Amino acid sequence: MKISVIVTTYNRPRALEIVLHSLFQQQRLPDEIIVADDGSTPDTAALLTMLQALSPCPLHHVWHADEGFRAAEIRNKAAAQATGDYLIFLDGDSAVLANFIAQHERLAEKGWLVAGNRVLLNAALTADWEAGCCDPLHFSALTWLKQRLAGKVNRLLPLLRWSVTAQWRKNKPTAWAGAKTCNLALWRQDFVAVNGFDALFQGWGHEDADLVVRLINHGVLRKEGRFAVPILHLWHKESPREFESANLQRLQARIADKTFIRAIKGVE
Repeated sequence: MKISVIVTTYNRPRALEIVLHSLFQQQRLPDEIIVADDGSTPDTAALLTMLQALSPCPLHHVWHADEGFRAAEIRNKAAAQATGDYLIFLDGDSAVLANFIAQHERLAEKGWLVAGNRVLLNAALTADWEAGCCDPLHFSALTWLKQRLAGKVNRLLPLLRWSVTAQWRKNKPTAWAGAKTCNLALWRQDFVAVNGFDALFQGWGHEDADLVVRLINHGVLRKEGRFAVPILHLWHKESPREFESANLQRLQARIADKTFIRAIKGVE
């Protein structure tokens, strides 16, 4: 099984560096990492040139010009270059613990996608991490508890572990809500079958839900990744949401149409 990790980024090189180093430290390394760059300035390219010499697996950079929030389109471009059988999507502000890839590999099953969840770090803890003053990837349980009591993380439950074969992971096989591309895994053949993300979704919002809705319409079922593959989400200001209403209307129309499968402006 060959695993490609696709990491979306935009003008946040220090956060991206943290995420990539977390991938470099995996117990089970990804077979390749592809950075899907939605138009960052040359700082990000310079960082990736440096990290390519350090990466324990192939590290690629796929970039397009900055013409607004086009995450769906750049993810498609990155996926088109992926050589893996299995795709794991991450955001460039979503660091992973050392067994993240290994756990996703255990969860992988033909005909299913896996949606994980996250722990949100606040601005202060994020700033400390970006400054090199701490490393949450190696926090002890006691340190995590202290961070929670200090209000520096929103919750600790995602850090708990439960068997990857637990039957409850398949209890909501057609539930699309809550699945996000900051932590989403699926088979490449399923991604191609629905024509990937729909680049009609521009600006912040709902392109990930649309992908999952169409996958479910195609017959792919959802497996729960909670208590197995958490991510640590670095704080950032909210993205502008001027296109959210239009994106939501498009999503709702597709939820209502159970036959809609292939993206109109997709990976092909």
